Amino acid sequence: MLFNLTFTGVFLYLLFRLLISFWISPARTYTKLKRNGFGGPTPKFPLGNIEEMKKISASSVAKVSSGSLAVSNDIHSAVFPYFAQWQKSHGKVFVYWLGTEPFLYIAEPEFLRRMSKGVLGKSWGKPSVFKHDRKPMFGNGLLMLEGDDWIHHRRIITPAFSPANLQAMASSMVESTTKMLDKWTSLLNCGCLEIDVEREIILTAGEIIAKTSFGMDYANWRQVLEKLRALQITLFKTNRYVGVPFSTILFPRQTLEAKKLGKDIDYLLFSIIEDRRNSNAGYHQNNLLGLLLQENHEERRKTLTTRELVDECKTFFFGGHETSALALAWTMLVLAVHPEWQNQLREEITQVTGNKEIVFSRLAKLNKMGWVLNEVLRLYSPAPNAQRQTREDITVNNLTIPKGTNVWIDVVSMHHDPNLWGEDVNEFKPERFENDLYGGCKHKMGYLPFGFGGRMCIGRNLSMMEYKIVLSLMLTRFSFSLSPNYSHSPRIMLSLRPSLGIPLIVRPL
Repeated sequence: MLFNLTFTGVFLYLLFRLLISFWISPARTYTKLKRNGFGGPTPKFPLGNIEEMKKISASSVAKVSSGSLAVSNDIHSAVFPYFAQWQKSHGKVFVYWLGTEPFLYIAEPEFLRRMSKGVLGKSWGKPSVFKHDRKPMFGNGLLMLEGDDWIHHRRIITPAFSPANLQAMASSMVESTTKMLDKWTSLLNCGCLEIDVEREIILTAGEIIAKTSFGMDYANWRQVLEKLRALQITLFKTNRYVGVPFSTILFPRQTLEAKKLGKDIDYLLFSIIEDRRNSNAGYHQNNLLGLLLQENHEERRKTLTTRELVDECKTFFFGGHETSALALAWTMLVLAVHPEWQNQLREEITQVTGNKEIVFSRLAKLNKMGWVLNEVLRLYSPAPNAQRQTREDITVNNLTIPKGTNVWIDVVSMHHDPNLWGEDVNEFKPERFENDLYGGCKHKMGYLPFGFGGRMCIGRNLSMMEYKIVLSLMLTRFSFSLSPNYSHSPRIMLSLRPSLGIPLIVRPL
């Protein structure tokens, strides 16, 4: 009995010491930030502000559920209700906690500009707590790399997105989109007028990225897409405690499920890569994977290992289809609400293409479509936030942000800030981008559709090309209106997604 009591006491003491060790380094960072004048909600060890965030989110969901289902573009308080509430008390720059990890929250573009001024891409990293949590999905791909490794991978991958390579991908995009639209025609002929365009576009975007970037066949890309979607739900829709010590032990089912899905995806991609390596034509295919597989005989150090290739494939398969698809899906929503813009875009498409096949060289002339894209990326940015972790001390306004500080940049807040955009901030007005790349925003760092600095999205030109091709084909065959079954429910699940889909009434032209 005495032995059991002694053992229990020692175990609890060691556990307490271990928990304290998780707290010491972040507490030092937090103390420095507080000393420099950064306020914020009071954390509670060891959960930080997570319980308060959950409570505020639950209250917000209850209000939305009991309120109007009308489409409102004022979404910040719906997707980030805790940040919206804390801004009222602590301003647009403050400190909050995820478990034992303090984060510097930023929704002030001038502060962000001064903080990032002169900071090289390799001086920023991803918060370690997210790198570990999201490893099953991204591994050590470009999205999670930093420093010299990030520079090395970026240099190897960049040539894959040259104009010549993008042009070669255009025909595959037309082919996949046409197949989707032919399916819609069949559904309409059978009397089905309502189509969930978000689900359809996600599938088509998955097929496009699989063909254009990896040369995958149908069976392989559907497996990868389905497992990535299941992994996304496991990582970002479950009741987890990121940043809390031993959270992986507290939620073993989700942890094991995420690891298993990650390994399943790894195996599928590894098999595809090995098959391509064993094929003489594999190195010469004009797609992302083919280019990454090419041997550089002069500098072999430039090549990527199979493990690195797998991680880059996971990163680009998810990022390459998700962001493009969501931009298109949200566009269909706002165009269904604003049919006059459907007509304007159709007229522009006719003027630019002359009712002929869409070709790569003419996409840049679809100016109004570019305005619409920019406005959708402002109102419904697929990348609703950016995270960084400082790799050196950074001074802003004579205040020092210590090395190792986690940083959370609230893109949704800045894109919906009336002080930056005016009182019509929540209105869909693509014309605001007619003569201004930043849409009239009063601060250039207030509009971040593709991130900022050296870590800006490498695939943005691919996404814009896909957007214009797919949208042009949809608008020249169908008209769209809002279904009475649509419920406006934007939610964060890594990306900004319509949690209940986007059912629209589709009619042939």
